[in-house]
Amino acid sequence: MAHTNASESLTLTSEIPQIVAGLRATFDSGRTKPLSWRRAQLRALRRMLTEERPTLEKALRSDLGKPPVEAHTTEIGFVVNEIDHTLRHLASWLRPQRVSVPVALAPARARRVREPLGVVLVVSPWNYPVNLSLAPLVGAIAAGNAAVLKPSELAPATSAALADLLPRYLDTSAVAVVEGGVPESTALLAERFDHIFYTGNAAVARIVMAAAVRHLTPVTLELGGKSPAIVDPGVDLATTARRLAWGKFTNAGQTCVAPDYVLAVGDTAEPLQRELAAAVTEMFGTDPATSADYGRIVNERHFDRLSALLDSGKVVAGGRTDREELYIAPTVLGDVEPDTPVMAEEIFGPILPVVRVPDLDAAIRFVNERDKPLALYAFTDSDTTKRRLTTETSSGALGFGLPIAHLAVPDLPFGGVGESGMGAYHSAASIDTFSHTKSVLDKSLLMDTMRVAYAPVSQAKERILRRLL
Repeated sequence: MAHTNASESLTLTSEIPQIVAGLRATFDSGRTKPLSWRRAQLRALRRMLTEERPTLEKALRSDLGKPPVEAHTTEIGFVVNEIDHTLRHLASWLRPQRVSVPVALAPARARRVREPLGVVLVVSPWNYPVNLSLAPLVGAIAAGNAAVLKPSELAPATSAALADLLPRYLDTSAVAVVEGGVPESTALLAERFDHIFYTGNAAVARIVMAAAVRHLTPVTLELGGKSPAIVDPGVDLATTARRLAWGKFTNAGQTCVAPDYVLAVGDTAEPLQRELAAAVTEMFGTDPATSADYGRIVNERHFDRLSALLDSGKVVAGGRTDREELYIAPTVLGDVEPDTPVMAEEIFGPILPVVRVPDLDAAIRFVNERDKPLALYAFTDSDTTKRRLTTETSSGALGFGLPIAHLAVPDLPFGGVGESGMGAYHSAASIDTFSHTKSVLDKSLLMDTMRVAYAPVSQAKERILRRLL
C-alpha cells in the first residue's frame, strides 16, 4: 500500500482560469445540451469503468488497501449501475412537464422545463475516490453541464488515474480534471461556477460556502457526522451484529454513512458485543491483518487520530494496530460513556463503540441532543419504534435492519441535513441538483382575454376579477 499523503500537482494554478474559461466557452456554444451528447458521454464513461477496471482497482488498492471485490461493489460497479439507471430514464426526466393554468389566465399553456446550470465544480474526497468523484459527475453530465473534477490529493493514485483516463474517454472541451491540493482548490474556488458540489468534512464545507458567496453560487454539501445505530431488545442479535460489522468495517470504517456508534437499548449491550466479536472473526478471521477482504487507513495522520480513540472503552474485539502498515483491526469498544473522546467526533475508521441506554425514549433523546446525522439505523421488530424514529428524529436517511444499503437504491436521493449536509443526488435527484427548472407560460396574442385586468377597473371588471382571483 502506498504511504504517500499527497500527489504532486499536475495542474498549475495559473492554468485554472483558462481551464474554466474554456469550459465556459464550450457550454455557451450549446455543445453539452443535446440529449445525444449527454448519452454519448455517459456511455463513454461507462466504457472507461469497464475497460480500465484493473487500473482503477490497482489505484484503489494503492490508496486504501481496498480489496478488488470491494472496489467493484462500492466504487466501480456502483457508478456503472448509476450510469445504466440514468441512461434508462434520462429522456423521461428531461421531458417538459405540463402544469394546469388558472382560469383567470386561460386560454394558455404552462410547463416546467429543465435547463443545465452551466459550468459546475465537483470536489471529491479520498475515502471512495472513484465513486464520489464519478457519481456526481454522472449527474452533472446528464443534466447537460460542463464540469471540473477535483479529486482528492489524499488518494493520489486514484487522482492520477482519473486525470489520465477521463480525457481519453470524455469530451475534453467539456470535462476537465484538476489535480493538486489546497492551492489548486483555492484557485478553483476563486473562479465563478454555476454550482459547486463538495463531498467531505464540515470544516472545509464552510470554506467552500464562503467562496461560493462571492458569486452567489449554489452548493451541494455532502458531509458526514456520527450516524447512530439503535438496537432494540428481542431482535436477532447474530444477524444484527453481522450487518453492523459489514456496514461498519467496509472500507476499514472510512465511510460517511457507516454506523458510527451503537445505542444498545436495555440489556442488549453484553450479548450484542459478544455477537459483534463473533461477526468480526467470521468475516475477517482471527487475524484480520491477513484478510484479503480488509482495507487500510488512508494515511499516518488519520491512523494516529484513530489510534488515540482506542482507550475510550473496553476492547471487546480487535484493538491491534500497525502504523507501518496503516492497519487498525476492526475494533468493538464496550462500556463507552457519552463523554469519552471516541464519542466527541465522527470516527471515520474501524472502531465501533457500544453505548448503553435504558429505553427507546433515552435513545431518541441521545440522537436529538446532537447534530443531525447523515444516517440513522435501527434494528427493531417493533412497528411503533419504526414509526417513532421516523417522526421523532431527523437524519439524512433512515434505515431499518440494514446499514449503508440505502445508497444502492437508485431512486432514493442521497444527502444530509443540518451539519451532515445540504442538497441531494443520485438518479433523478442529480438532475434536480445540476439543473434549473424554468417556468414557461405561453399565452396567445390572438385573443386578448386579459383586457378585464387592464386599467381603468370598472365595477363590472372588479366583480369579474374578484370572482376569478
